[in-house]
Amino acid sequence: MKNFYITLSMFALCFVSCKKEIKAETETAKVADGVKTEEPIAEEPLDSAAQMKAWTAYATPGNPHKMMADETGTWNCDMTFWSEANGKPEKATSTANIKMILGGRYQESNYQGKMMGQAFEGKSTLAYNNASKEYTTTFIDNMGTGMVVATGTFDEKTKSIEFKGEMVNPVNGKKTPYREIYTIVDPTTRKMEMFDTKNGSEYKSMEIIMKKK
Repeated sequence: MKNFYITLSMFALCFVSCKKEIKAETETAKVADGVKTEEPIAEEPLDSAAQMKAWTAYATPGNPHKMMADETGTWNCDMTFWSEANGKPEKATSTANIKMILGGRYQESNYQGKMMGQAFEGKSTLAYNNASKEYTTTFIDNMGTGMVVATGTFDEKTKSIEFKGEMVNPVNGKKTPYREIYTIVDPTTRKMEMFDTKNGSEYKSMEIIMKKK
């Protein structure tokens, strides 16, 4: 008889618990049903002619691309490096061959030289996006296996583009902010300044003075 009452008590507890769970689920469902969610605002559809016009404008090289094309040719690069803020500068030289590709839509630069006693090869691309009105630069070289990607806008007053992006520190595998200022000094001179971050502080890590042959 004692076992019977224990079994009955356990059955009652289970029944009450189940009812509470069902009630809770029902109330939760009611609350969810009562919450109104905003419906996404549909964009106004464009007719085929308007779409074609937009895509044509997007694909047509403009004045920024002409500015990039002006740099076509061979450039001598005088490079200075700093491993830390106020550190001892190191020097290197390279040659950049610049050309426009894909119908004058993108700029490609191929670098060759010596760095830290080793042969150096690098490749960069530069694009101006007609839709976003910004420049994007990429860079790869034989000194690593990563790619630097940065975006920026052109400042007409200073004749420069400030690029911002991220790069991975190979020592700890962490991403750090990257900044570059590319300045048009005169028709045959360009200056590139790179800034890295170490211990939370930004410092100038590289400067390249480019002279057109």
